[in-house]
Amino acid sequence: MTESAAQIILSARSTGLTGSVRVPGDKSVSHRALMFGGLAIGETRITGLLEGEDVMNTAKAMRALGASVEREVDADGGTTWVVRGRGVGGLLEPGEVLDMGNSGTGARLLCGVLASHPITAVMTGDASLRSRPMDRVVAPLGLMGARFESRDGNRLPLTVIGTGDPVPMVYESPVASAQIKSAVLLAGLQAKGATTVIEPAATRDHTERMLRHFGADVRSETVADQPGAVAVTVVGQPELEGSNIVVPGDPSSAAFLIVAALITADSEVSLLNVGLNPHRTGLFETLKDMGADLAIANERVEGGEPVGDLVARSSKLRGVVVPAARAPSMIDEYPVLAMAAACAEGETRMEGLGELRVKESDRLSAIADGLNSCDVMCEIDGDTLIVSGCAGAVPGDAVAQVHLDHRIAMSFLVLGLASEQPIGIDDDEAIATSYPSFLADMTTLGANFKKVADPKRTSG
Repeated sequence: MTESAAQIILSARSTGLTGSVRVPGDKSVSHRALMFGGLAIGETRITGLLEGEDVMNTAKAMRALGASVEREVDADGGTTWVVRGRGVGGLLEPGEVLDMGNSGTGARLLCGVLASHPITAVMTGDASLRSRPMDRVVAPLGLMGARFESRDGNRLPLTVIGTGDPVPMVYESPVASAQIKSAVLLAGLQAKGATTVIEPAATRDHTERMLRHFGADVRSETVADQPGAVAVTVVGQPELEGSNIVVPGDPSSAAFLIVAALITADSEVSLLNVGLNPHRTGLFETLKDMGADLAIANERVEGGEPVGDLVARSSKLRGVVVPAARAPSMIDEYPVLAMAAACAEGETRMEGLGELRVKESDRLSAIADGLNSCDVMCEIDGDTLIVSGCAGAVPGDAVAQVHLDHRIAMSFLVLGLASEQPIGIDDDEAIATSYPSFLADMTTLGANFKKVADPKRTSG
Protein backbone atom coordinates (compact mmCIF):
# COMPACT_ATOMS: atom_id res chain seq x y z
CA MET A 1 0.00 0.00 0.00
CA THR A 2 1.31 3.45 -0.93
CA GLU A 3 2.09 5.65 2.03
CA SER A 4 0.93 9.27 2.01
CA ALA A 5 1.50 12.17 4.35
CA ALA A 6 -1.11 12.34 7.12
CA GLN A 7 -2.97 15.63 7.54
CA ILE A 8 -3.05 18.09 10.38
CA ILE A 9 -5.31 21.09 10.92
CA LEU A 10 -3.58 24.45 11.16
CA SER A 11 -5.12 27.46 12.86
CA ALA A 12 -3.63 30.80 11.80
CA ARG A 13 -3.85 34.37 13.06
CA SER A 14 -7.25 35.88 12.30
CA THR A 15 -9.12 39.16 12.76
CA GLY A 16 -12.75 40.15 12.87
CA LEU A 17 -14.68 37.08 13.99
CA THR A 18 -18.30 38.16 13.57
CA GLY A 19 -21.74 36.61 13.45
CA SER A 20 -24.30 34.66 15.44
CA VAL A 21 -24.13 30.95 16.20
CA ARG A 22 -26.48 28.51 17.90
CA VAL A 23 -24.10 26.08 19.59
CA PRO A 24 -24.99 22.37 19.83
CA GLY A 25 -27.23 21.11 22.59
CA ASP A 26 -25.80 20.61 26.06
CA LYS A 27 -24.07 17.24 26.21
CA SER A 28 -24.78 16.66 29.90
CA VAL A 29 -28.48 17.41 29.47
CA SER A 30 -28.66 15.34 26.28
CA HIS A 31 -27.27 12.18 27.93
CA ARG A 32 -29.72 12.54 30.81
CA ALA A 33 -32.73 13.25 28.60
CA LEU A 34 -32.24 9.95 26.75
CA MET A 35 -31.60 7.91 29.90
CA PHE A 36 -34.42 9.43 31.96
CA GLY A 37 -36.81 9.11 29.03
CA GLY A 38 -35.94 5.41 28.91
CA LEU A 39 -36.72 5.11 32.63
CA ALA A 40 -40.07 6.91 32.32
CA ILE A 41 -43.52 5.63 31.44
CA GLY A 42 -44.91 7.07 28.23
CA GLU A 43 -43.39 9.31 25.61
CA THR A 44 -40.59 11.84 26.02
CA ARG A 45 -40.02 14.33 23.20
CA ILE A 46 -36.58 15.98 23.10
CA THR A 47 -35.71 19.02 20.97
CA GLY A 48 -32.22 20.47 20.66
CA LEU A 49 -30.51 17.15 21.43
CA LEU A 50 -26.77 17.12 20.75
CA GLU A 51 -26.24 14.71 17.86
CA GLY A 52 -22.55 14.17 18.55
CA GLU A 53 -20.98 10.72 18.79
CA ASP A 54 -21.06 10.55 22.59
CA VAL A 55 -24.79 11.17 22.82
CA MET A 56 -25.57 8.91 19.87
CA ASN A 57 -23.81 6.09 21.72
CA THR A 58 -26.11 6.70 24.69
CA ALA A 59 -29.10 6.54 22.33
CA LYS A 60 -27.87 3.17 21.00
CA ALA A 61 -27.37 1.88 24.54
CA MET A 62 -30.91 2.80 25.57
CA ARG A 63 -32.29 1.02 22.49
CA ALA A 64 -30.26 -2.07 23.41
CA LEU A 65 -31.84 -1.91 26.89
CA GLY A 66 -35.35 -2.02 25.45
CA ALA A 67 -36.37 1.63 25.16
CA SER A 68 -37.67 2.99 21.87
CA VAL A 69 -35.51 5.89 20.66
CA GLU A 70 -36.39 7.45 17.31
CA ARG A 71 -35.41 10.60 15.42
CA GLU A 72 -38.17 12.58 13.72
CA VAL A 73 -37.66 15.36 11.18
CA ASP A 74 -40.40 17.93 10.56
CA ALA A 75 -41.25 19.69 7.31
CA ASP A 76 -38.88 22.56 8.14
CA GLY A 77 -35.95 20.24 8.82
CA GLY A 78 -36.18 20.50 12.61
CA THR A 79 -35.45 17.35 14.59
CA THR A 80 -37.18 15.84 17.60
CA TRP A 81 -36.01 12.72 19.39
CA VAL A 82 -38.85 10.57 20.72
CA VAL A 83 -38.17 8.15 23.58
CA ARG A 84 -40.74 5.63 24.78
CA GLY A 85 -39.54 4.29 28.10
CA ARG A 86 -40.01 1.12 30.10
CA GLY A 87 -40.37 2.61 33.57
CA VAL A 88 -38.04 2.54 36.59
CA GLY A 89 -36.60 -0.97 36.91
CA GLY A 90 -38.07 -2.07 33.58
CA LEU A 91 -35.05 -2.10 31.27
CA LEU A 92 -34.10 -5.37 29.57
CA GLU A 93 -30.83 -7.25 29.45
CA PRO A 94 -28.97 -6.20 26.31
CA GLY A 95 -27.98 -8.75 23.73
CA GLU A 96 -24.86 -6.83 22.78
CA VAL A 97 -21.93 -5.00 24.35
CA LEU A 98 -22.78 -1.36 25.12
CA ASP A 99 -20.13 0.78 23.44
CA MET A 100 -20.03 4.24 25.06
CA GLY A 101 -17.35 5.60 22.73
CA ASN A 102 -15.49 8.47 24.37
CA SER A 103 -18.06 9.47 26.99
CA GLY A 104 -17.18 9.22 30.67
CA THR A 105 -20.50 10.86 31.55
CA GLY A 106 -22.47 8.33 29.52
CA ALA A 107 -20.56 5.37 30.94
CA ARG A 108 -20.68 6.42 34.60
CA LEU A 109 -24.34 7.43 34.57
CA LEU A 110 -25.28 4.24 32.78
CA CYS A 111 -23.47 2.28 35.50
CA GLY A 112 -25.99 3.74 37.93
CA VAL A 113 -28.91 2.79 35.70
CA LEU A 114 -27.67 -0.77 35.17
CA ALA A 115 -26.74 -1.30 38.83
CA SER A 116 -30.40 -1.22 39.89
CA HIS A 117 -31.75 -3.64 37.28
CA PRO A 118 -31.55 -7.45 37.70
CA ILE A 119 -29.60 -7.82 34.47
CA THR A 120 -26.03 -8.35 33.33
CA ALA A 121 -24.49 -5.94 30.84
CA VAL A 122 -21.02 -5.28 29.45
CA MET A 123 -19.80 -1.76 28.70
CA THR A 124 -16.78 -0.74 26.67
CA GLY A 125 -15.50 2.38 24.95
CA ASP A 126 -12.71 3.78 22.82
CA ALA A 127 -9.05 3.68 23.85
CA SER A 128 -9.36 6.91 25.82
CA LEU A 129 -12.44 5.81 27.77
CA ARG A 130 -10.98 2.37 28.46
CA SER A 131 -8.05 4.07 30.20
CA ARG A 132 -10.26 6.08 32.57
CA PRO A 133 -11.05 4.85 36.11
CA MET A 134 -14.54 3.69 36.99
CA ASP A 135 -13.74 3.03 40.67
CA ARG A 136 -15.40 6.25 41.71
CA VAL A 137 -18.84 4.93 40.72
CA VAL A 138 -18.17 1.20 41.13
CA ALA A 139 -17.41 1.64 44.86
CA PRO A 140 -20.71 3.25 45.93
CA LEU A 141 -22.82 1.19 43.56
CA GLY A 142 -21.24 -1.95 45.02
CA LEU A 143 -22.48 -0.84 48.46
CA MET A 144 -25.98 -0.77 47.01
CA GLY A 145 -25.79 -4.41 45.93
CA ALA A 146 -24.47 -4.36 42.36
CA ARG A 147 -21.42 -6.38 41.34
CA PHE A 148 -18.76 -5.54 38.79
CA GLU A 149 -16.14 -7.53 36.92
CA SER A 150 -13.28 -6.10 34.93
CA ARG A 151 -9.78 -6.96 33.79
CA ASP A 152 -7.88 -4.06 35.31
CA GLY A 153 -8.82 -1.79 38.17
CA ASN A 154 -12.50 -1.42 37.22
CA ARG A 155 -11.64 0.13 33.88
CA LEU A 156 -13.65 -0.71 30.78
CA PRO A 157 -14.54 -3.25 29.48
CA LEU A 158 -16.71 -3.59 32.58
CA THR A 159 -19.37 -6.18 33.33
CA VAL A 160 -22.21 -4.83 35.47
CA ILE A 161 -24.27 -7.43 37.37
CA GLY A 162 -27.22 -5.44 38.63
CA THR A 163 -29.58 -6.01 41.49
CA GLY A 164 -33.34 -5.68 41.40
CA ASP A 165 -33.35 -4.66 45.06
CA PRO A 166 -30.72 -1.93 45.58
CA VAL A 167 -30.00 -0.89 49.15
CA PRO A 168 -30.83 2.76 49.94
CA MET A 169 -27.98 4.53 51.67
CA VAL A 170 -26.25 7.76 52.61
CA TYR A 171 -23.04 8.08 50.64
CA GLU A 172 -20.37 10.69 51.36
CA SER A 173 -18.55 11.30 48.10
CA PRO A 174 -14.80 11.84 48.54
CA VAL A 175 -14.74 14.33 45.66
CA ALA A 176 -17.16 16.84 44.17
CA SER A 177 -18.34 15.00 41.07
CA ALA A 178 -21.69 15.27 39.32
CA GLN A 179 -21.04 11.89 37.72
CA ILE A 180 -20.70 10.12 41.09
CA LYS A 181 -23.74 11.90 42.48
CA SER A 182 -25.83 11.12 39.42
CA ALA A 183 -24.84 7.44 39.26
CA VAL A 184 -25.85 6.89 42.91
CA LEU A 185 -29.11 8.81 42.56
CA LEU A 186 -30.03 6.84 39.43
CA ALA A 187 -29.42 3.56 41.25
CA GLY A 188 -31.48 4.94 44.14
CA LEU A 189 -34.53 5.34 41.91
CA GLN A 190 -35.20 1.60 42.27
CA ALA A 191 -34.43 1.42 46.01
CA LYS A 192 -37.12 1.04 48.67
CA GLY A 193 -36.48 4.22 50.58
CA ALA A 194 -34.37 7.35 50.29
CA THR A 195 -30.85 7.49 48.89
CA THR A 196 -28.65 10.45 49.76
CA VAL A 197 -25.35 11.66 48.33
CA ILE A 198 -23.33 14.15 50.35
CA GLU A 199 -20.83 16.00 48.18
CA PRO A 200 -18.09 18.25 49.58
CA ALA A 201 -19.07 21.08 47.20
CA ALA A 202 -22.08 21.63 44.99
CA THR A 203 -21.72 20.27 41.45
CA ARG A 204 -23.85 20.73 38.35
CA ASP A 205 -27.44 19.80 39.16
CA HIS A 206 -28.85 18.70 35.80
CA THR A 207 -29.79 15.31 37.25
CA GLU A 208 -31.80 16.81 40.10
CA ARG A 209 -33.56 19.33 37.86
CA MET A 210 -34.50 16.76 35.25
CA LEU A 211 -35.61 14.09 37.72
CA ARG A 212 -37.98 16.63 39.25
CA HIS A 213 -39.18 17.50 35.74
CA PHE A 214 -40.07 13.80 35.25
CA GLY A 215 -41.89 13.65 38.60
CA ALA A 216 -39.32 12.30 41.09
CA ASP A 217 -39.06 13.54 44.68
CA VAL A 218 -35.54 15.04 44.85
CA ARG A 219 -34.35 17.27 47.70
CA SER A 220 -31.18 19.31 48.12
CA GLU A 221 -29.98 20.92 51.35
CA THR A 222 -26.82 22.22 52.90
CA VAL A 223 -25.00 20.17 55.52
CA ALA A 224 -24.93 21.96 58.86
CA ASP A 225 -21.51 20.82 60.09
CA GLN A 226 -19.73 20.79 56.70
CA PRO A 227 -19.32 24.27 55.14
CA GLY A 228 -19.98 24.13 51.40
CA ALA A 229 -21.22 20.53 51.45
CA VAL A 230 -24.58 19.62 49.92
CA ALA A 231 -26.82 16.60 50.59
CA VAL A 232 -28.98 15.48 47.67
CA THR A 233 -31.71 12.91 48.31
CA VAL A 234 -33.96 10.95 45.93
CA VAL A 235 -36.98 9.02 47.18
CA GLY A 236 -37.00 5.60 45.53
CA GLN A 237 -39.52 3.87 43.30
CA PRO A 238 -41.23 6.89 41.75
CA GLU A 239 -43.25 6.53 38.57
CA LEU A 240 -41.42 8.80 36.19
CA GLU A 241 -43.69 10.20 33.50
CA GLY A 242 -42.58 10.97 29.97
CA SER A 243 -42.13 14.69 29.39
CA ASN A 244 -41.01 17.27 26.87
CA ILE A 245 -37.37 18.39 27.12
CA VAL A 246 -35.78 21.42 25.46
CA VAL A 247 -32.00 20.99 25.52
CA PRO A 248 -30.21 24.34 25.87
CA GLY A 249 -27.01 25.18 24.04
CA ASP A 250 -23.97 23.67 25.73
CA PRO A 251 -21.99 26.29 27.72
CA SER A 252 -18.89 24.08 27.42
CA SER A 253 -19.15 24.28 23.62
CA ALA A 254 -19.94 28.00 23.73
CA ALA A 255 -16.73 28.49 25.74
CA PHE A 256 -14.52 27.93 22.69
CA LEU A 257 -16.31 30.56 20.59
CA ILE A 258 -16.37 33.03 23.48
CA VAL A 259 -12.62 32.77 24.09
CA ALA A 260 -11.97 32.91 20.33
CA ALA A 261 -13.84 36.24 20.13
CA LEU A 262 -12.08 37.63 23.22
CA ILE A 263 -8.53 36.93 22.00
CA THR A 264 -9.07 37.72 18.29
CA ALA A 265 -8.87 41.37 17.26
CA ASP A 266 -11.96 43.28 16.06
CA SER A 267 -14.36 40.47 16.96
CA GLU A 268 -17.96 40.36 18.13
CA VAL A 269 -19.73 37.02 18.34
CA SER A 270 -23.27 36.28 19.55
CA LEU A 271 -24.21 32.84 20.88
CA LEU A 272 -27.91 32.06 21.11
CA ASN A 273 -29.84 29.96 23.64
CA VAL A 274 -26.87 28.98 25.83
CA GLY A 275 -27.48 27.14 29.10
CA LEU A 276 -26.79 29.31 32.16
CA ASN A 277 -27.14 26.74 34.91
CA PRO A 278 -25.44 28.43 37.91
CA HIS A 279 -23.29 25.32 38.42
CA ARG A 280 -21.90 25.71 34.87
CA THR A 281 -21.04 29.41 34.66
CA GLY A 282 -17.68 29.51 36.45
CA LEU A 283 -15.85 30.23 33.20
CA PHE A 284 -18.00 33.26 32.44
CA GLU A 285 -17.33 34.66 35.93
CA THR A 286 -13.59 34.03 35.55
CA LEU A 287 -13.40 35.67 32.12
CA LYS A 288 -15.17 38.75 33.49
CA ASP A 289 -12.62 38.83 36.32
CA MET A 290 -9.95 38.85 33.59
CA GLY A 291 -11.55 41.89 31.95
CA ALA A 292 -13.62 40.19 29.26
CA ASP A 293 -16.30 42.16 27.43
CA LEU A 294 -18.95 39.48 27.85
CA ALA A 295 -22.65 40.27 28.12
CA ILE A 296 -25.72 38.13 28.77
CA ALA A 297 -29.11 39.02 27.28
CA ASN A 298 -32.63 37.58 26.99
CA GLU A 299 -32.36 35.44 30.12
CA ARG A 300 -35.21 32.94 30.54
CA VAL A 301 -36.06 29.40 31.73
CA GLU A 302 -36.69 26.54 29.29
CA GLY A 303 -37.35 22.95 30.33
CA GLY A 304 -36.29 23.70 33.90
CA GLU A 305 -32.91 25.13 32.87
CA PRO A 306 -31.95 28.83 32.77
CA VAL A 307 -30.78 30.00 29.33
CA GLY A 308 -29.74 33.23 27.65
CA ASP A 309 -27.85 34.78 24.75
CA LEU A 310 -24.16 35.68 25.09
CA VAL A 311 -22.24 38.42 23.29
CA ALA A 312 -18.41 38.35 23.42
CA ARG A 313 -16.16 41.10 22.05
CA SER A 314 -12.39 41.44 21.68
CA SER A 315 -10.85 42.23 25.06
CA LYS A 316 -7.53 42.94 26.71
CA LEU A 317 -7.31 40.22 29.35
CA ARG A 318 -5.30 40.15 32.57
CA GLY A 319 -4.10 37.23 34.66
CA VAL A 320 -6.05 36.18 37.75
CA VAL A 321 -6.10 33.54 40.47
CA VAL A 322 -8.91 31.02 39.92
CA PRO A 323 -9.69 29.43 43.31
CA ALA A 324 -10.22 25.70 43.72
CA ALA A 325 -13.77 26.35 44.93
CA ARG A 326 -14.70 27.39 41.39
CA ALA A 327 -13.46 24.18 39.77
CA PRO A 328 -16.74 22.20 39.98
CA SER A 329 -18.57 24.90 38.01
CA MET A 330 -16.06 24.98 35.15
CA ILE A 331 -14.07 21.75 35.22
CA ASP A 332 -14.49 21.14 31.47
CA GLU A 333 -13.57 24.70 30.55
CA TYR A 334 -10.02 24.87 31.97
CA PRO A 335 -8.36 23.88 28.67
CA VAL A 336 -9.82 26.85 26.81
CA LEU A 337 -9.37 29.13 29.84
CA ALA A 338 -5.67 28.28 29.65
CA MET A 339 -5.68 29.58 26.06
CA ALA A 340 -7.21 32.88 27.24
CA ALA A 341 -4.57 33.00 29.99
CA ALA A 342 -1.82 32.51 27.40
CA CYS A 343 -2.96 35.70 25.66
CA ALA A 344 -3.51 37.69 28.86
CA GLU A 345 -1.14 40.08 30.59
CA GLY A 346 0.42 38.59 33.70
CA GLU A 347 0.18 35.25 35.42
CA THR A 348 -2.96 33.12 35.78
CA ARG A 349 -3.07 30.46 38.51
CA MET A 350 -5.78 27.80 38.27
CA GLU A 351 -6.05 25.88 41.53
CA GLY A 352 -7.59 22.55 42.49
CA LEU A 353 -7.39 20.82 39.10
CA GLY A 354 -6.64 17.24 40.13
CA GLU A 355 -9.86 16.14 38.42
CA LEU A 356 -8.35 17.09 35.04
CA ARG A 357 -5.97 14.14 35.26
CA VAL A 358 -8.83 11.64 34.82
CA LYS A 359 -10.73 13.25 31.95
CA GLU A 360 -10.57 12.11 28.30
CA SER A 361 -6.83 12.59 28.67
CA ASP A 362 -4.54 13.84 31.42
CA ARG A 363 -5.65 17.36 30.58
CA LEU A 364 -3.23 19.04 32.96
CA SER A 365 -0.24 17.55 31.15
CA ALA A 366 -1.80 18.02 27.71
CA ILE A 367 -2.41 21.73 28.35
CA ALA A 368 1.06 22.33 29.78
CA ASP A 369 2.87 20.37 27.07
CA GLY A 370 0.92 22.08 24.31
CA LEU A 371 1.43 25.60 25.64
CA ASN A 372 5.12 25.05 26.24
CA SER A 373 5.50 23.81 22.66
CA CYS A 374 3.97 27.15 21.57
CA ASP A 375 6.61 29.03 23.65
CA VAL A 376 4.10 29.99 26.34
CA MET A 377 5.49 29.50 29.85
CA CYS A 378 3.28 27.01 31.66
CA GLU A 379 3.95 24.79 34.66
CA ILE A 380 2.12 22.40 36.96
CA ASP A 381 2.55 22.71 40.73
CA GLY A 382 0.63 19.85 42.33
CA ASP A 383 -2.98 20.43 41.27
CA THR A 384 -2.33 24.04 40.20
CA LEU A 385 -1.79 25.10 36.59
CA ILE A 386 0.24 28.30 36.15
CA VAL A 387 0.26 30.15 32.82
CA SER A 388 2.44 33.19 32.17
CA GLY A 389 0.56 35.26 29.61
CA CYS A 390 2.09 36.81 26.51
CA ALA A 391 0.01 40.03 26.72
CA GLY A 392 -1.21 39.48 23.17
CA ALA A 393 -0.19 37.12 20.42
CA VAL A 394 1.54 33.90 21.48
CA PRO A 395 4.56 32.73 19.43
CA GLY A 396 2.91 29.53 18.17
CA ASP A 397 4.61 27.54 15.40
CA ALA A 398 3.82 24.15 16.94
CA VAL A 399 1.61 21.09 16.56
CA ALA A 400 -0.22 20.21 19.77
CA GLN A 401 -0.77 16.57 20.67
CA VAL A 402 -4.48 16.21 21.55
CA HIS A 403 -4.48 12.63 22.93
CA LEU A 404 -7.96 11.82 21.52
CA ASP A 405 -9.39 14.66 23.62
CA HIS A 406 -11.96 16.91 21.93
CA ARG A 407 -11.50 19.82 24.35
CA ILE A 408 -7.72 19.87 23.94
CA ALA A 409 -8.14 19.81 20.15
CA MET A 410 -10.60 22.72 20.04
CA SER A 411 -8.64 24.75 22.60
CA PHE A 412 -5.42 24.82 20.58
CA LEU A 413 -7.30 25.62 17.39
CA VAL A 414 -8.73 28.63 19.25
CA LEU A 415 -5.25 29.67 20.42
CA GLY A 416 -3.96 29.61 16.87
CA LEU A 417 -6.28 32.49 15.97
CA ALA A 418 -4.19 34.78 18.19
CA SER A 419 -0.72 33.40 17.47
CA GLU A 420 2.17 34.95 15.55
CA GLN A 421 2.75 31.65 13.72
CA PRO A 422 0.11 28.97 13.06
CA ILE A 423 -0.71 26.29 15.62
CA GLY A 424 -1.74 22.83 14.50
CA ILE A 425 -3.37 19.83 16.10
CA ASP A 426 -2.37 16.29 15.27
CA ASP A 427 -5.92 14.88 15.19
CA ASP A 428 -9.38 16.44 14.81
CA GLU A 429 -11.54 13.30 14.88
CA ALA A 430 -12.36 13.55 18.60
CA ILE A 431 -14.07 16.91 18.06
CA ALA A 432 -17.12 15.09 16.69
CA THR A 433 -17.83 13.58 20.11
CA SER A 434 -19.16 16.90 21.46
CA TYR A 435 -19.22 19.59 18.74
CA PRO A 436 -19.51 18.09 15.23
CA SER A 437 -20.00 21.50 13.56
CA PHE A 438 -17.13 23.27 15.36
CA LEU A 439 -14.85 23.67 12.34
CA ALA A 440 -17.73 24.82 10.14
CA ASP A 441 -19.09 27.27 12.74
CA MET A 442 -15.68 28.78 13.39
CA THR A 443 -14.94 29.11 9.67
CA THR A 444 -18.28 30.86 9.14
CA LEU A 445 -17.33 33.39 11.84
CA GLY A 446 -14.03 34.04 10.06
CA ALA A 447 -11.50 31.66 11.60
CA ASN A 448 -8.51 30.78 9.44
CA PHE A 449 -8.33 26.96 9.53
CA LYS A 450 -6.87 24.68 6.89
CA LYS A 451 -5.76 21.08 6.48
CA VAL A 452 -2.19 20.49 5.40
CA ALA A 453 0.06 17.48 4.96
CA ASP A 454 2.25 16.58 7.93
CA PRO A 455 5.58 15.32 6.59
CA LYS A 456 6.42 13.80 9.98
CA ARG A 457 3.55 11.30 9.81
CA THR A 458 2.24 9.00 7.13
CA SER A 459 -0.98 7.10 6.59
CA GLY A 460 -2.08 4.40 4.24
